[in-house]
Amino acid sequence: MFSGLNITSSALTAQRLRMDVISSNIANIDSTRAEYVNGNWVPYRRKMVVLEPKGEQFSTLLNKAMNKDTVTSGVKVSRIVEDETPYKLVYNPDHPDANENGYVQMPNVDPLKEMVDLISATRSYEANVTVFNASKSMLVKALDIGK
Repeated sequence: MFSGLNITSSALTAQRLRMDVISSNIANIDSTRAEYVNGNWVPYRRKMVVLEPKGEQFSTLLNKAMNKDTVTSGVKVSRIVEDETPYKLVYNPDHPDANENGYVQMPNVDPLKEMVDLISATRSYEANVTVFNASKSMLVKALDIGK
């Protein structure tokens, strides 16, 4: 009875974490000293959330559902990975982190890409809120029938 709500709540949790990671990326768009590695400061590296199905694969769940078995699933965050694209080089000889040629390594965060990802995560979150509210409404209506 509550499996739909559990699935939707897992998606809400995953999308919320995705929005938090995107916000962190945007906040660190100019961070040239995010980590100290081997005696040198390195810029912030863009992070991405990897989502995967909770439990079994879709085909297995579909077969179980067709056989009227109990099916509970959802989505989970499997890991947060760093984007390995190279850092951007910006010519700014006055910057304290500039190399001998005057170039500064800047984070590999693209604000346009982050905003597109943020809009996608927000829309997914909103869709799951709508599903959650619809499921809740149907459960309330079912309880009203029993009165």
